[in-house]
This record gives sequence, C-alpha cells and structure tokens, in this order.
Amino acid sequence: MLKEEMNYEEKEAKSFNGVIALIAIPLFLVISICIMSFGIIQMGNGFDGLGSFLLILGILGMVVNFILLFGFKILNPKEAIVLVLFGNYYGTIKKEGFYWVNPFCSAVNPTSSSAINISKSSSADKTDISANTSGKKVSLKAMTLNNEKQKVNDQLGNPIIIGVVVIWKVVDATKAVFNVDNYKTFLSIQCDSTIRNVARLYPYDVAEDGDEKSLRGSSQEIADKLKEELQSRVDISGIEVTEVRITHLSYAPEIAAAMLQRQQAEAIIAARKKIVEGAVSMVEMALTNLSENNIVTLDEERKAAMVSNLLVVLCGNKDAQPIVNSGSIY
Repeated sequence: MLKEEMNYEEKEAKSFNGVIALIAIPLFLVISICIMSFGIIQMGNGFDGLGSFLLILGILGMVVNFILLFGFKILNPKEAIVLVLFGNYYGTIKKEGFYWVNPFCSAVNPTSSSAINISKSSSADKTDISANTSGKKVSLKAMTLNNEKQKVNDQLGNPIIIGVVVIWKVVDATKAVFNVDNYKTFLSIQCDSTIRNVARLYPYDVAEDGDEKSLRGSSQEIADKLKEELQSRVDISGIEVTEVRITHLSYAPEIAAAMLQRQQAEAIIAARKKIVEGAVSMVEMALTNLSENNIVTLDEERKAAMVSNLLVVLCGNKDAQPIVNSGSIY
C-alpha cells in the first residue's frame, strides 16, 4: 500500500469573472482594428513609419485578442478543473460559474483520454469504467464502481465467488490528478486487493451457535471492514469511499455441491436435535400427567414401553401406523 504522498496541496487558481472578460476582449478587438485601420490611413497619407508601426501594433493586438479567447472556462455544479501552466501546477477551480484564466493554462484529467477496461485475471468477468468526463473536468459527484465477481479464498482456504459495489467520489481533485496515474484504475485495482485481503480473514459460514464472524452472517461488519481498508488504500488519490456492499457471495462451482451436502447434513442434524428435545419433553409431560391425575398406574417396564412407543411416534419420519390391542395390556 502506498504511504508516501506527493507534496501537491490543493490551491485556488487565479481567475477572473468570465462575463467581464467577455465584454473586455471584444472591446480590445475593436481597439486593435481601429489602430490597424488608422495605421493604414497614415500609410496612405505618406506617414509610412508611423503607419507601419500602428499597423503592426493592430495586428499584434488582434493576435493577442485571439489567444485571450482560449482562457474562458465554464464549470458546472459538482465539477472541478485542475490547471497547469507550462508543466507547473497553477491551481484548481471547484466552484461552478463562468471564468477567465490565463489562456496558456491547460486542464489535466488522466481519465478523459480513453475508456478503461480492466480484465479480471481470476475470472472471465470484467470491470468496465468508462471515462465519460466532460472534457478535462474532474467530476465530484458520487459514482458507482461495480467490481463484479472474483474468486478468492476464505479463512479456511475454501474458494468462494464474491462481488462488491463501491460508492465513491473525488474530494481532492489535485491529488486525484497528480498523485496517481489514473484514479479510476487505481480505485478498481485497490478494490480487488482489498476484497482478497479481507475475505481471507473470515470463514464463509460458521456453525449456528458459533459466535465467530463470517462472510455470510456478518454482512454489515464485513462491509464496514471493506470500506475502512479500501479508504486507507485510496487516501493518496483524493478519493472518499462512501459505501461498500457485497452484491454476490457463493462457493466456487468446484466445491459448491459438497458444501451444499454439508449444509444439508448440518440442517438435518440440527432439526433432529430439536425434534428429540421436544419429544423427550412431551413424553415427560405425558408420564407426569398420568401419574398426578391417577389415570393409570404403570410399572417401570410399562413406562419404558410407553416411552419407546411415544418416541417412535414423535421422532419418526413417517406417520405411525398404530396397532390396537383389544385384550389386556397384561
């Protein structure tokens, strides 16, 4: 995990009101045209030196005016723009509005050049992160990373298939642009590593009466653990992880059938245990009521036979087929 951060502290870029600049630049263009026209007139009147100077000055003014037009920037809500000037960090604008900045400044956003397709080495699934950023602006909106499914090992070494969804947003556009090569790719890779690291700390499932945390039974605790570790990994990139949720969790296909048989066996044993406990209590209650109400007096041998019959009836898988004794029980 990266621990050393670059010394890029976010600062506000020097900018001017775009509306005022939109009025001033055409006015400067009109002045340049007037100077150039006056120079042409002076050249026609025989003042070649003064006319040439004014003509060149007017042309330079028009060229400068054309360059100034590239300084306009429009910023929508929940967007930021990171500016560099001749390779040096110039500043960041995060407030929406219409601005004019140094026309030689250029915006930087490594995710806007192309779409990113990250193939999972452990499965055929893919995580697609499309770079749909408008121009070179950095989006500050909450976004979703669907990390799809990947095969990992739990605490017991069992291969499992797990998929998560991450809700995240950029809170420091300067770190996102300069501290990592591509913050979206960086987030996806760190998410893969976090899932693998957290999954191996917990078993897939535990016994019904066990107090140990598991991936299946402690979903909220596991989600909090994933969020905490992922956040510590992506702090360097200026990203805030809002939420991490498990969207898919299952055994890998090669052991799914065996694990299903084990779960069925555990369920049958647990059910039988409950049935036997209930049957014993019912037999005890029956014998107690018969004795207290003096309905019938049974010796130990008859009590044992009665207990045996009741347990067979109560614990059997099929309905009992009673045999009616028409004679004396003795």
